[in-house]
Amino acid sequence: MNVLRYDPWRLFHQLQRDTSNLFDVRNSTASAPRWAPAVDIEDYADRYVIRADLPGVDPKDIEIQTEDGVLTIRGNREDAKTADAKVVTRETTRGTFVRRFTLPDRVDTEAIKARSANGVLEVTIPKSTAVQPRQIKVEH
Repeated sequence: MNVLRYDPWRLFHQLQRDTSNLFDVRNSTASAPRWAPAVDIEDYADRYVIRADLPGVDPKDIEIQTEDGVLTIRGNREDAKTADAKVVTRETTRGTFVRRFTLPDRVDTEAIKARSANGVLEVTIPKSTAVQPRQIKVEH
């Protein structure tokens, strides 16, 4: 007996992926990402922190780059080697992933750091100290 997991949003997500691929001419169907990791974004006084859930992804398979104000996290989660096992159920997604984030103007892209621990990727994006908001007093 096969156990099927009910996902009420499956068709919506499929439509969203198909629409994204339709309008993104840079992706071919052969290289289109199959999944996207969940992320949390935190805004601190001096930095932004992005945490992405990437269980089973080797840090050497993760690529992070910035270009034209966009931070891109790209990678691949490989299939577990099951030479002598028959897969009965697979609920985890494998393959390539891409997440893109538009960066604010006031960040120091040269000082971005990333680390991976326990299946969580943490990207720290320092805010630029050169351009801080300031209050201007109106004299009369």
